[in-house]
Amino acid sequence: MTGKYKYCASFRFLGLLNDFLPRHWRHRPRPYRFNGHPGIKDPIEALGVPHSEVAAILVNGRPVDFRYQLRPLDRVYVHPVGERLPALPLPALRPTLPEPPRFVVDVNLGKLARWLRLLGFDTSWRNHWNDRQVVERAVAEERIILTRDRRLLFRRVIEHGFWVRAVNPVRQVHEVVRRLGLQDQVQPFRRCLECNGLIEPVSKAEILHLLEPLTKRYYDEFYRCSDCGKIYWKGSHFTRLLEKLETLRA
Repeated sequence: MTGKYKYCASFRFLGLLNDFLPRHWRHRPRPYRFNGHPGIKDPIEALGVPHSEVAAILVNGRPVDFRYQLRPLDRVYVHPVGERLPALPLPALRPTLPEPPRFVVDVNLGKLARWLRLLGFDTSWRNHWNDRQVVERAVAEERIILTRDRRLLFRRVIEHGFWVRAVNPVRQVHEVVRRLGLQDQVQPFRRCLECNGLIEPVSKAEILHLLEPLTKRYYDEFYRCSDCGKIYWKGSHFTRLLEKLETLRA
């Protein structure tokens, strides 16, 4: 080998991790030239794949974690989160996902945030948060970052984060639920679509002074957000929410 690098290893990224690679390197081994013994996390990210998207790493057929130091002629296979993994004892690359899952969504995914809240998932989002605030919230509250900005996921302090590939909000929520295996954890109408607070039953008498005349006349069952106080009832907006859920199921 010539040039300033003394050693070379081969990396193969599997499944959805190829989305991060230039087209001419997708689904094929990619050489990585280096000196010394870098921790394997650094070459993975240098080749364009954020560490939070990696579920398993095999070097020469042996599972390793991010502490492994790359050696000359290593053959590295990198597996994505959300797809079938090798049937081997795999070392944990990060702490397990929080249960139940909690999300923080970047400024570009407001509609996805509302969808996740509709499905009952604890989802933080503000339309004025910058990247630093998103990361701080994720770390402080053990939340999974969802973002359309792949650069955000390269920050070292992030444990759990996913680059959302889809652009359409319905496809986005499908993608998140499928990749994280959340199908059995959906509990619609538990959270406020506006602020993420929990929705609780409230007596009509307690909120009567807040209701419009026609709402007072035709509805008797009400719910209120425990945080922002927004009132919900099974009117036309409830029907629209049901239609959204049917869209998602379809």
